[in-house]
Amino acid sequence: MSLTVFLRFLRHSLQQLESSLIQTAGLDRNLGPALAVHGPSLLPQPQHIRDDESSEPSFLDSIFWMAAPKKRRTIEVNRCRRRNPNKLIKVKTNIEPCPECGNLKQKHVLCGFCYEKVRKETAMIRKQIEIKEGRPHNAPTVETVVLYENEAPRDVDKEKRIVERSRNRPFWFKL
Repeated sequence: MSLTVFLRFLRHSLQQLESSLIQTAGLDRNLGPALAVHGPSLLPQPQHIRDDESSEPSFLDSIFWMAAPKKRRTIEVNRCRRRNPNKLIKVKTNIEPCPECGNLKQKHVLCGFCYEKVRKETAMIRKQIEIKEGRPHNAPTVETVVLYENEAPRDVDKEKRIVERSRNRPFWFKL
């Protein structure tokens, strides 16, 4: 007996069992328990075996049957899988102090504390540009130069937009 014939026989037997259970329970064939199964429409629809014309399709036909494990995984196998060296966090060996602020950072990566200072300073410069221009993002196509206290514009900066800040230049914000 081939596999497909066996599956057809099993499906037909389950349909017969289902219909006999419904009849013995005294329930109407049209009023059965609702089973909502959501699945893609690309799944092949089961082909019904119609030995007798009165058999109806079963609600088991619309279920997508999935495989279940035959045996339980042991604790040792689970722990070995979870604690695999490839899944553990790698120890960083490329950490050094930032030359500007002294906080620890990775080599060849921008220091987070220094970046936060630069971000706040540029946000203040953008607010000042917004006040000067009248609205945000109204930037002309010329380059912007930021001048701090006791700084004068150079000859090269004459055609550029100049933003003046009323504080000393931060040591990390170089020309």
